[in-house]
Amino acid sequence: MKLNQHEIEHSKLVRKLAPECTLFLKSDGSFPLAEPCQVALFGNGARNTIKGGTGSGDVYSHFTICFEKGLERVGFDITTRAWLDAYDAVYKEKRDAWRADLKKNSKGITAFMSLMGATMLEPDYELPLDYPGDLAIYVLSRISGEGTDRKPVRGDFKLTETELRDIIYLNSHYEKFLLVLNTGGPVDLSELGEVKNILLFSQLGALSGIILADLLLGVSYPSGKLAATWSAYEDYCQIGSFGERDETEYKEGIYVGYRYFDTVGKQATFSFGYGLSYTSFEISGGKASVDGKRITVTANVKNTGSFKGKEVVQLYVSVPAGKLDQPYQVLAAFAKTEELQPEESTIVTLAFDLDELASYDTETASYILENGVYKLRLGNCSRCTESVADVVLDADVVIRKAKNVLGDCGFEDWKPEAAKADVDAAAADAADTADAAVDAATTDLPVLSISASSFETAETVYNPEYEIDSFVKGLTDEELCYIGIGSFGSSPLSIVGNQSKKVAGAAGDFTTVLEKKGFPCIVTADGPAGIRISRRFVIDKKGKRQALGNDMLVLFADAMPKFILKAMSLTERKPRRGETVYEQYCTMIPIAAAVAQSFNVQMSEQLGDIIGTEMESFGVDFWLAPAMNIHRNPLCGRNFEYYSEDPLLTGKMAASITRGVQKHQGCGVTIKHYAANNQETNRYSNNSHVSERAMREIYLKGFGICVRESAPLSVMTSYNLLNGVHTSEHRGLIEDILRSEFGFDGIVMTDWVVAAMHKGGNYEAPVSWKVANAGGDVLMPGSKAHFDMLVKGLKDGQVTREQLEINATRMYRMACKLTEAKK
Repeated sequence: MKLNQHEIEHSKLVRKLAPECTLFLKSDGSFPLAEPCQVALFGNGARNTIKGGTGSGDVYSHFTICFEKGLERVGFDITTRAWLDAYDAVYKEKRDAWRADLKKNSKGITAFMSLMGATMLEPDYELPLDYPGDLAIYVLSRISGEGTDRKPVRGDFKLTETELRDIIYLNSHYEKFLLVLNTGGPVDLSELGEVKNILLFSQLGALSGIILADLLLGVSYPSGKLAATWSAYEDYCQIGSFGERDETEYKEGIYVGYRYFDTVGKQATFSFGYGLSYTSFEISGGKASVDGKRITVTANVKNTGSFKGKEVVQLYVSVPAGKLDQPYQVLAAFAKTEELQPEESTIVTLAFDLDELASYDTETASYILENGVYKLRLGNCSRCTESVADVVLDADVVIRKAKNVLGDCGFEDWKPEAAKADVDAAAADAADTADAAVDAATTDLPVLSISASSFETAETVYNPEYEIDSFVKGLTDEELCYIGIGSFGSSPLSIVGNQSKKVAGAAGDFTTVLEKKGFPCIVTADGPAGIRISRRFVIDKKGKRQALGNDMLVLFADAMPKFILKAMSLTERKPRRGETVYEQYCTMIPIAAAVAQSFNVQMSEQLGDIIGTEMESFGVDFWLAPAMNIHRNPLCGRNFEYYSEDPLLTGKMAASITRGVQKHQGCGVTIKHYAANNQETNRYSNNSHVSERAMREIYLKGFGICVRESAPLSVMTSYNLLNGVHTSEHRGLIEDILRSEFGFDGIVMTDWVVAAMHKGGNYEAPVSWKVANAGGDVLMPGSKAHFDMLVKGLKDGQVTREQLEINATRMYRMACKLTEAKK
């Protein structure tokens, strides 16, 4: 196997950076090892290592090195090949039966929906565990993907009886034992209290086996923290609904993730922000200062252990509850140290503007800060902090006047009776002083003051005038409609695989019809763990790049009629006589959930640089990533593509990877899925009921951070509806909040709309003229039916020519911008 130069260089960089995404959940100091040794290797992921999730988030890399091969390469002696062979035989038998049953019960177009992202529960089995070894490793893997949510049952979110039995046995019978979690999201570890060492490896791409070997031998070291709370499923907030087919109610409001756990005083198995490494750290001397509305905290971080490492310092704030209820605390800032040697110290600085913590008051349609005490808490985990200062705001402040535009969710958000006082030693003090200024004589903490006069109220201008480009003014009505309908002429069912005429396997093109008139074609490709394009392709007689084979869903292809397979590019295309076969391979970076665990924005930007470099190489204009939906529920099948349960961490990581991509000329990102796409069950027609406040403080906040800090060139709306309106048809969501309030200046596209996928639901598919009216610039992937619908909408007065000209101007200017940048 001969690698291209970019594969070699980028693989080396991923190998260097990926360990920052890993962390120990438990450690007894047995690692790292001094040298390779004899290893008894067990578990479903030992040989069948999962590099990432399924669906559009997959990347077709040149190779994958499993844990077994990676350990062998550096000299470990694997003693359990017989066990691994036996497991493979058991798994194949179970999987063949599962697939047969799945195909039997999935026919026609519904097969696509039921099979996409479908995963088999891990089976139980009886295999002996008595093998020689200086060390035992058990690799527990879980995979999920686009189209299907996880289940809170054994073999998925919970461990099987076999896994529990084997892990507990190995932990007690080997002097050294390590449980490696090769998962894209949480699993319930509450039944493994006795296990001494648990490494959250996550899913780090094609080099997983080598990266684990590096970690075991101390060539690299873990330095990540949890970006989502891990606990038993019943511990998570059960107030709202999840996984409902038609209507999903977000009744928990703003109490998502650690905001819920900390506020009600529920102890998670492993809390947000938690993580251990090969060494220990001391955070001390936290000092806070105020300059206008800017709050800065500095602290000393010392490596108190015997191994080098990095620490993540986290700053949380308890916001005073007055007119509006508040969670116990929210993450306000974080910083990761550089590498520290044993006994080495450094000073870290964390800073934020107080208005970044503003809450949304639906009654006055404004973002506000209420007067009172803002308690600053510093530490290395949401449950491991110390109060360092109280900041007193002397009066209420209106940060931004807005307007309520997101519709009626149909209920009032749940509010906790009171913040539980047992979260940490300072919780009682926080409750007592939340609605009044602190008397400096009654507390040992520094008390700082911020004046309401330090803030200015932002006035939002909605629906501003937009200058139409002269090129667009000269287009006919029909040509305007072409611009709003993606790669016009593709099959109405084509949503997977080779939809681009220029890049084989890319997701689709924009507006190829008007190329001869001077409108450049734009190529889009999936992400977010790399660029998803086909490995092998030929160029047909018409000059179109045709993918060979299909890397997606082919295992279930015989469950669907041939015409659907062809339309979805699921049939295998073989080279014909005289055709030259070309190859193209991309680098898979760690999944987004792992990237967030690094808490390192500089590292994330370097990963973005890898993506941007390969976009330039393969001719991709828009990367359909990063994905930014919140980990509202640990069962969401696509959480591995998303960063965190926290909107600040989500926004910061997305902004950094965006900067890395977009520093490459002619390359843009597409932040998605905008918004409230937090489950995969019936994602095409599910209606998310969410309050205006929860949307703005939880589900939209990360998008706003990313837009303001990195100016992404594109946004993709989600499939679901928001309070009864498709997000792609939601002008309040697109024009009022995204463009007017956030200041977004790029193009808005839909996710890949296919009317057939909406059949059988309570809601019809998005309508092209409604999308245009909402400020959506292009409906993807595009079809004649969508085009005809838009033409008729214009003729009947359901959408104005002026609106189409505005949308087309944004599209045309973006296409020219990308094209000119590459010259």
